[in-house]
Amino acid sequence: HEREHDREISELAAKHSEEMEKLRAELKEEQRHLLDELRQQMEATHRAEHEQAQLQSQTLHSLELEALRLTLNNMHTSQLELTQSNLRKEKETALMELREMLNDKRAQEVAILQSRHQLEWEKIKEQCLKEKEDL
Repeated sequence: HEREHDREISELAAKHSEEMEKLRAELKEEQRHLLDELRQQMEATHRAEHEQAQLQSQTLHSLELEALRLTLNNMHTSQLELTQSNLRKEKETALMELREMLNDKRAQEVAILQSRHQLEWEKIKEQCLKEKEDL
């Protein structure tokens, strides 16, 4: 009876040992599976974070480029306005100088014509006096 009891204990111990090995193997397999899953999730998260960082970097770069483009556009517009203003001033100055020059020339011509007129009038006056004397 005792031997049978020992044999049963031995069988139970062997069965227990077998089941424990089986459970350890299943546990190891499940651990490996969970680790693989976790690794895949971490890689996916890392890829997503990397893509997000790249997208933010591209967005920031695009915004910086747009800001530079707007600044350059504003500077160009300001430069054009300044050039236009300077050209307008130069044109006004040139027109004023031309007007003054033409007025001076006209005044000279008027003076010349007046002196010619005066000379001719005096000639005619002398001629008239001479003709009166002759008559």
